Amino acid sequence: MSRPIFAVEGAGKSFGGRAVLKSASVWAYAGRITALFGRNGCGKSTLLKFGAGLTGAEYGSVQFAGRAYLRARLPDLARDGLFYLPSEGLLSPRMTLRQHLHALRFVTGGADAMPTVERLGLAGLLDQDVGEFSGGERRRAEVSLAVARAPVCLLADEPFAGVSPADAEVLGGVFREMAGRGCAMVITGHEVPQLMRIADDVVWMTEGSTHHLGTPAQAAVNEQFRRGYLGPGRWTVARTPG
Repeated sequence: MSRPIFAVEGAGKSFGGRAVLKSASVWAYAGRITALFGRNGCGKSTLLKFGAGLTGAEYGSVQFAGRAYLRARLPDLARDGLFYLPSEGLLSPRMTLRQHLHALRFVTGGADAMPTVERLGLAGLLDQDVGEFSGGERRRAEVSLAVARAPVCLLADEPFAGVSPADAEVLGGVFREMAGRGCAMVITGHEVPQLMRIADDVVWMTEGSTHHLGTPAQAAVNEQFRRGYLGPGRWTVARTPG
């Protein structure tokens, strides 16, 4: 495998004396999706925020697009093609989706998002304030912005949260298409079937530390992962086309 386009290496961070990250690492490769699993509070969002340059850490480094950072900043990373999709709060509630898309394209250029807007069922909502969107509509709109940016790397924090199974299937297809165009991606979430279907690599975070488990098929038979996260039952991995 080639060198990763994006990497967080050995990150450590504490809040109020509690270690949230303990030498945690995650990587993203061109054209591949890394799924980052872990229970609530284990540090997944903190790891992504450190990688996106939104928070500092006591130790660790960020590597992106051939540069290494001890303290990354999102504006610098964004100029080189990184897009951070937070779990919430990306959109301005008093702007329409069309205004968001126009503003993004004016600032960054990027791709035509209208085919994705139509595929995500948002064409009829283009001129409605996003503050009036449902939770699922808002998430689909945020993903349409990520597509419009045409990023080199996408960090997506729980993009399947609060969306219907049908919408999750469509979003999964969109993410696979982005990977097919060469985008390197790290996606977090608790929606195991959806994420396992679209992922190429699986990283498990527990107690602030990360464990690279290989492919989804390899992760599904890892006994520690099964006992510590997946739980009982038989897990099969069906690939989402893209």
